[in-house]
Amino acid sequence: MEAAPLFTDVARAPEGGAAHWLTAEDGLRLRIGHWPAAPSSREGAGTVLIFPGRTEYIEKYGPAVAELTARGLACAVIDWRGQGLSDRLCADPLAGHVTDFAEYQRDVRAMLLAARELSLPRPWHLMAHSMGGCIGLRAMIEGMSVRSAVFSAPMWGIQLDPYVRPVAWGLGWLNTGLGRADRVAVRTKTEKYVIDTAFENNLLTSDLQMYAFMRHQLEEHPELALGGPSFGWGYAALRECRRLRLLPAPDVPALTFLGSNERLVDMGAIRSRMADWPGGELVEMPGAEHEIIMEAPDRRQLFFDRATAHFALYG
Repeated sequence: MEAAPLFTDVARAPEGGAAHWLTAEDGLRLRIGHWPAAPSSREGAGTVLIFPGRTEYIEKYGPAVAELTARGLACAVIDWRGQGLSDRLCADPLAGHVTDFAEYQRDVRAMLLAARELSLPRPWHLMAHSMGGCIGLRAMIEGMSVRSAVFSAPMWGIQLDPYVRPVAWGLGWLNTGLGRADRVAVRTKTEKYVIDTAFENNLLTSDLQMYAFMRHQLEEHPELALGGPSFGWGYAALRECRRLRLLPAPDVPALTFLGSNERLVDMGAIRSRMADWPGGELVEMPGAEHEIIMEAPDRRQLFFDRATAHFALYG
């Protein structure tokens, strides 16, 4: 695999990381980053495959990688198609776009192949946030071999006002049918969210320092940024969430975190899924926003303590 850029100047990740280019089965170029467990840690606990959310990129997970590698876990993070440094999919590079969530499963298969080629230590575990939780659930249902999973605010449904939901379905169907699937959806924009939105109005985190960290990354490397979703992405996301609701949970132990101030994904869909997940546990975190992995220090500490204890049970 050819070496790819890794922006260590803004990642706050441990030393020893590297990035490589991957080629998905449909020819798209993807980027993966990976780190070994810290030499001073109890090595041999396995590897955490990190599935980021929409708009995210490898460097954003630098602090998470630092937490996990210090506890003996190797890590791998992917830039999904259409975001980070992976190939963008439409003329406007800030428009987040796919036409079907099955496309992301090609990225999963490329990541798993790379993990084998890189001899990332087993067992493998999944850590998935938001859209990554939707992609990860599908991959697990289809047989992805992970020993356990931890989800952060998984996108198993999208938070929409009741009057907006049928409009979203209709606009997605109409614009896809008219060949305008790659256009940015109504009520969204292509600006970079953390640059354009004041901390006081953000829906991601209650922690000012973590918000400044995310903003600094995009100020230094604007090529990592992504704006609003396309009509095609929104329509594909609604279809995939509906499909997943009809499928049983996979036979993999799962621990899911949900903030009490969640305003982006459907809290009811998460609670319903976890209530029916054999061996699953839902942890609701008072006061937390959408990005629990980027939350205040005490909440991050709780998340990583519980997550790594969960991985250890199935290591």
